[in-house]
Amino acid sequence: MSNVLFTSQATAEGGRKGTVKSSDGLIDFNLVMPTDDSEETGSNPEQLFAAAYSACYDGALNLVAGKKKKDINSKTTADVSFLKDEADNGFKIGVTLTVEINGVSQEDADMLAKEAHKVCPYSKATRGNIDVEINAKAV
Repeated sequence: MSNVLFTSQATAEGGRKGTVKSSDGLIDFNLVMPTDDSEETGSNPEQLFAAAYSACYDGALNLVAGKKKKDINSKTTADVSFLKDEADNGFKIGVTLTVEINGVSQEDADMLAKEAHKVCPYSKATRGNIDVEINAKAV
């Protein structure tokens, strides 16, 4: 890898029923499987991915808007679904990004959302690997 700007680190132990902790201790979660009939509380990989993807995408959206001289306020919600994969009888994830953009028309909201999807590092990483649906709403 070249041109590394920074590296974040987290370590998981025990898989989906274990723990995950970042090297700086800011993330320190018990992990649970939401489909289990359990009283345990904790996070899961899909929730953590949803948080990361929504933050990254919203940043990309604001970068694109700034370059296009659009003054916006935005909110991005990522719904990450854990899905049965019929192709291999395993599992996969899918993402729906709901993007609320204040300060532009619906046409501009659609254009900004599409452009942000082109430059967001998480969108680049998932392109062609998982289904990602984007719903832009001018508010």
